[in-house]
Amino acid sequence: MPELHRKPSLSDFQEYVAELEQERGFLSQTTIDKCLLLGEEVGELFKAIRKTEGLLIDTNSAFTEVGDELADIFIYLCAIANRKGIDLEAAFREKEEKNKKRSWKSI
Repeated sequence: MPELHRKPSLSDFQEYVAELEQERGFLSQTTIDKCLLLGEEVGELFKAIRKTEGLLIDTNSAFTEVGDELADIFIYLCAIANRKGIDLEAAFREKEEKNKKRSWKSI
C-alpha cells in the first residue's frame, strides 16, 4: 500500500495516486474515463455544498462531506495529470505567472 510523507509535495501526491491506481487496478482507465469520473465527483461536491448552504435537498438522497468530495476531485486531477505527463506543480506555477499579468476587476 502506498504511503504519503508527513508533509507531501504536489509531486508526492501525484506519485501516490500513480501507486494507488496500480494497486487498485485502475491503470486501464483512460483519460476520458477519469474525466467522466471527475465530473461525477464535481456533481457530488455541488450536492454536498447545497446541503451545507441550507438549500432544498432530497432527504432520501445520500450526501457526503465537502472535504471527501474535494479529496476525490484532487485524486482524479492527479490521475489525469499523470496520464497526460503533466507535472501539476510546474503547470500551476506557469499558469500563475500568466495570471499575474492579467487585469482583475469588477464590471
